[in-house]
Amino acid sequence: MSNYRNCDGTRRRDFLRMGGLATGGLTLANYYKMANAGMVKEGAATSGIFIDLNGGPSHIDTFDPKPDAAPEIRGDFGTVATNVAGVRISDRLPKLAACFDKYTLIRGVSHTLAAHRLGSEYVNTGSRPIASLEYPGYGAVVTKERPVDPDIPPFVAIPNGGQRAGFLGIEYGPMNTAAQPQPNRPFNVRGISLGAGVTVDQIDRRQNLLTQLDKTFDSLNGKDQLLAGLDRFSQKAFSMITSERARLAFDISKESPKFAEQFGSDPFEQSCLLAIRLIESGVRFVSLSLGGWDNHTDIFNALSTKQLPKLDGGLSSLLNGLDQKGLLSSTAVMVTGEFGRTPKINTRATLGGRDHYPRCMFMILAGGKIGGGRVLGESDATGSGPLNDGYKPDDVAASFYHNLGIDPKQEFQTETGRPITLVRDGEVIPELFR
Repeated sequence: MSNYRNCDGTRRRDFLRMGGLATGGLTLANYYKMANAGMVKEGAATSGIFIDLNGGPSHIDTFDPKPDAAPEIRGDFGTVATNVAGVRISDRLPKLAACFDKYTLIRGVSHTLAAHRLGSEYVNTGSRPIASLEYPGYGAVVTKERPVDPDIPPFVAIPNGGQRAGFLGIEYGPMNTAAQPQPNRPFNVRGISLGAGVTVDQIDRRQNLLTQLDKTFDSLNGKDQLLAGLDRFSQKAFSMITSERARLAFDISKESPKFAEQFGSDPFEQSCLLAIRLIESGVRFVSLSLGGWDNHTDIFNALSTKQLPKLDGGLSSLLNGLDQKGLLSSTAVMVTGEFGRTPKINTRATLGGRDHYPRCMFMILAGGKIGGGRVLGESDATGSGPLNDGYKPDDVAASFYHNLGIDPKQEFQTETGRPITLVRDGEVIPELFR
């Protein structure tokens, strides 16, 4: 399993963030909440998938090539025609070129946050970060607004990611799988699989113990958001640990060989297969991470041998697989990094790279009410910025929520009663829905 360290020292580790709670691997970070509010708007997507390209992929070397620019800008890659007339992308993305009719590409997205952490918070929430408040990620909002059955997790992160609950509270956070699946093997997730000889009877006895311990904290009921979230977690976790439905949802070995064969053996591609199975099983939101895009040096070797084949195989199989199962029309998909990379290749090292560049980047949306085969927005001749007005991450976030039937301008309240607009500055992009 790969870990990627960005230039600021942050690492995308495959781990669960808090300690164990019960025998069999039930962990405190795997908290759940049965949402009790919100109705899906007619025609809107009922579930979502978010793919985080952590590190900041180069727009020029992927979805916004500049073949007529000078060599120090256009880079080493050529372009390839997509299955939509007049649209070309990097020649290192042939599978995504062949299914361009299933997604919409937004070029010329622009912002000003060039640090990994701040940029990641921005694109994972749709609101520019501020010091006094942590905005919730898309998955947390969908978890709050869309109820699910008690024996299935509402929000799963494979293996983890930048989606956090923010001011909504711990109960709306994701279940981090802490690992990625492998081909033709049951995928055992801590908190769901009953490993090491643990029986349901043993879990029943432990639940009785937890119930007795809860009485110790009766005097604190209603006074602490963390305890309230953990109380709901224990109820939800118990339902899931005994749920055959939940365990089967994570078992990609149950997929038909014909369907599974289109997904390669790479962990990201297998994670895309798992995401489809989870959505089909009733999970409301899945986030995926593909890191390694912080290419300050040796960018063309890293992209051509590592990142682009993974993205090309995984994302194309995800979109095609959702379509084959009849799920693309009900699943909103969003793909983004935290920023783009500098148009001019740097020469600080023998093997050149590109540096952080938030002024111009791409984002991808698909599924639900968003048709495929379109390019919205345009960057200038060197990929240095939007050609015209461009779009903000806030606009794409507002559109993603709109595709899920969630009003991006609705207000939530913090635990102190402060009203907060979901997407503070963004507007829905109407062209996406025409």
